[in-house]
Amino acid sequence: MKGKVALVTGGTGGIGTEICKALAAAGCKVVATWLKGVDDGEGWLAKRKEEGYDFMIAEGDVSKYEAAGAIIKEVEAKLGPVEILVNGAGITKDGFFHKMKWEQWEAVLRVNLDSVFNMTRQVIEGMRNRGYGRVINISSVNGQKGQAGQANYSAAKAGMHGFTMALAQEVASKGVTVNTISPGYVATNMVMAIKEEIRNELVKQIPVGRFAKPEEIAWVVTVLADDRSAFITGANIAVNGGMYMS
Repeated sequence: MKGKVALVTGGTGGIGTEICKALAAAGCKVVATWLKGVDDGEGWLAKRKEEGYDFMIAEGDVSKYEAAGAIIKEVEAKLGPVEILVNGAGITKDGFFHKMKWEQWEAVLRVNLDSVFNMTRQVIEGMRNRGYGRVINISSVNGQKGQAGQANYSAAKAGMHGFTMALAQEVASKGVTVNTISPGYVATNMVMAIKEEIRNELVKQIPVGRFAKPEEIAWVVTVLADDRSAFITGANIAVNGGMYMS
């Protein structure tokens, strides 16, 4: 992976940050996307520089096709073609379906699923033509088993893996792999901010008896991005501590 350009959407988030670090440690030139009004990209970049990382950030709304294209053009102009794409951008807008508003449905599908099309569509031809590429989609255990109150999120995350399986078949002969990672509950700042009694109930659902560490998800990303993983494609790697098995 040394010297390859890796683009991570949602790269300034809890899991995304560890993915960026892990890919950098593997020798990649790493770019994280961020969105004004939602993330503090500049502050994130400053912290990473203090830690010794030399990342690039690219601002834009990956849920919009034109904005996604602008991100990719900026990256290609500064670093070269995107060879590893990690689709990790995501949001939740939970609610029981009989009370769910269209805006909740539309926003989650747009950010979590449309962004996968928007980013991948604009790098896939280059990957095919160069005979190399890695597309890694960050889904969720709830895309596998479903979750009450998350019809929108579960649908989007399940759709990500349907996309993975279809595209993997199209590009397998071109040296491009497409895979999904489905994490369970991960100990990000957002999850750890949940009330302790609720967190304890969540942990009871996990046979391993704890939340995942963000770096454990990031490690699986580096495995799938590695040149030695060229025979893994169309897979959905569950990283959920045994919470859901199939």
